[in-house]
Amino acid sequence: MNRPSALLRKAYAPDDPIQVGRRGAPRLRLAIPAKLVSRYDTRRCILVDLSLTGAKVSLQDPLAKGEDALLQVGTLEPFGEVVRCQKGVHGGTVGLSFDPPLREADVLGVRAFAERYEEDEVRALRAEVRRWVTGV
Repeated sequence: MNRPSALLRKAYAPDDPIQVGRRGAPRLRLAIPAKLVSRYDTRRCILVDLSLTGAKVSLQDPLAKGEDALLQVGTLEPFGEVVRCQKGVHGGTVGLSFDPPLREADVLGVRAFAERYEEDEVRALRAEVRRWVTGV
């Protein structure tokens, strides 16, 4: 695995006192599948962004504000509370606040997982196109 750049390590330093807006930690923008496990059920979702302190996920039936949930993405399973819920016509998004916060290595691990996921999706699409073209 490639070593993270000094800038990336700095961006995810947990003891960095700089806060931008309401965010206590910079966000890693993503669009990868995940699962949100509540006390009552497990829901498939899309992990939209991730930081040391929380995440934003998009799902068909959002959890209510104040509910606890476990976010499953790759091998990571942080526990958090829904602190924001936005419902729309075709689903919605929830904001999770992690307790305890993630480690820098966890965020970097999800980044690596996302990169592998995208590469695997491209390979699978190419293989499907080859099968279609060759009639196999």
